[in-house]
Amino acid sequence: MDRPLRPNLPRFFLWLLPLSFLLQVVAIGALHQYRVRPGNDNFEFGWEMGRVARSIALGQGFSSPYEGNTGPTAWEPPVYPYIMAGAFKVFGIYSRASAWALLIINSLLGTLTCIPVYRIAFKTFDEHIAKWSAYAWGLNPYIWYWAIHWLWDTTLTPLILACAFLVAVELQEWRGWNGWILFGALFGIGALANPTMLIFLPFCGLWVWRQRFLRGLPSLGGVVLSSLVFFAVLSPWVIRNHEVFGRFVFLRDDFGLQFRLGNGPFADGMLMAYLQPNMNKIELERFQRMGELAYAEACKRQAFDWVRTNPGQFAIISLKRFFYYWNGVPKPTSSTSPVDFRTSAFLATSVLAIWGAIRAIRQKRRGAWLFAGLLLTYPTTYYFVFPHARYRHPIEPEMTILVVFLILEAVQNRKKALSSKQ
Repeated sequence: MDRPLRPNLPRFFLWLLPLSFLLQVVAIGALHQYRVRPGNDNFEFGWEMGRVARSIALGQGFSSPYEGNTGPTAWEPPVYPYIMAGAFKVFGIYSRASAWALLIINSLLGTLTCIPVYRIAFKTFDEHIAKWSAYAWGLNPYIWYWAIHWLWDTTLTPLILACAFLVAVELQEWRGWNGWILFGALFGIGALANPTMLIFLPFCGLWVWRQRFLRGLPSLGGVVLSSLVFFAVLSPWVIRNHEVFGRFVFLRDDFGLQFRLGNGPFADGMLMAYLQPNMNKIELERFQRMGELAYAEACKRQAFDWVRTNPGQFAIISLKRFFYYWNGVPKPTSSTSPVDFRTSAFLATSVLAIWGAIRAIRQKRRGAWLFAGLLLTYPTTYYFVFPHARYRHPIEPEMTILVVFLILEAVQNRKKALSSKQ
């Protein structure tokens, strides 16, 4: 048999998916989310990705993430800027019609994530948990927020990562080559959308190999095939970068700035946004004068010098970033407070998801360690750079499943306890 048996989508998806999508589209109109603020030459319309998309739509290629024609760029990964550029080509650059189109695409991607959420929960837990996990994702206004508010890859990355997670779960017993091809392709596409996905890849691959080893299934040929597919997906972008920059640039080249935005003399665990070229004329002039690669290297050198001379402070603010990632970043009015109670719901879902992963491991649930590995690995970059609430969203499909599992188990245990007393 080429592939394992999979659950067919249940009938409730016939109303859940249209309803979830429709409610998000209604919210776009009712909350006027298509009205992107026009200040700073429409920079908030997709920020750096929007600038690159504008350059593509104008026929200038993948270039210029800030003001001025600064030449070819790898400041952002390519997938979402090209999606934005497609909307600009059809509906106009920085137009409301383009905003509508992109927000509708985001909403559709967020809605479709219900499908891997259901199938992951079905394969790792049971149909009851799968059903409620799909409800919790599709009908959750917090989930809708990221679709209708951010012109970014905030709904694309969760969908790709959830699909890759699902393929990993099924590869435990998936015979043949199709699963390995999908595994490599999904991680390749995911890396071109959001390279942070790659942090999870080594753990995910080792977990698949171990599970197949325990079942007596071979993996070496599949690993080789999956790796070839993965690099085949990445190679056009990597080759393009080498051609335009004259040196190897893997996926993106802005790490130096990102590291500096979180580390320096005034670092407090949060984004030092005033150092960004779009908000700081001096930094923008440096970017334009030095060029992208040299500017990023200078930022990295400056930040690393600070870390070397302040290792204790770096450790402290990294612990703060760890807390902020799972608690939510404090609002500016309470940035000096250790706890911002306005983020209580955010913290609660983090605690419940981690608790659910621990419970799943103790009960030896199928895929429990894969859930735990995702929670352990994916956020690590942000502990050393800076956190933001949207940086947790790519792993929230899996977190949703863990929270639902924990709550339903508590409800079931409560019912058992009450029935035993009667």
